[in-house]
Amino acid sequence: MRTPKILVIQGANMNWLGKREPEKYGTTTAAELDAMMRDHAQRHGYDLALFQTNHEGACIDRIYRAVEDGVDCLVMNPGGFTYAGKAVADCIRGTRIPYLEVHIKNHYAAGAHSVIADAAIGVIMGLGVHGYLHALDAALRIAHERASAT
Repeated sequence: MRTPKILVIQGANMNWLGKREPEKYGTTTAAELDAMMRDHAQRHGYDLALFQTNHEGACIDRIYRAVEDGVDCLVMNPGGFTYAGKAVADCIRGTRIPYLEVHIKNHYAAGAHSVIADAAIGVIMGLGVHGYLHALDAALRIAHERASAT
């Protein structure tokens, strides 16, 4: 059985994690979160690619490339794309890549809505940066289920 491949995309503004509104998003920096996720991948035996962009087109290009590269599951915090990233959602639906959306805070508590979430298998929010680890666990399970089905 081949090693599962998971891609994590951090969308607009996520490069400022730990600096931008720490009262809402916490003090964990983007680099610290990346290290947490790499450690998770090493402990659980899967290939992890990390990508951050503030540009919607680059996000879409990376998703298409992921499908061509055989990525098993996409985990994404769309960040600033959350509210207007309908083209990202169209890309995900069109490629049919299994997608899990993750958010650090609970958007519903602020009355917000993600225009991308309807393309997701599931959404994890409100658990801080630990939500990423839950999303990675779910992505790994999805990858194993897909491999077993083929």
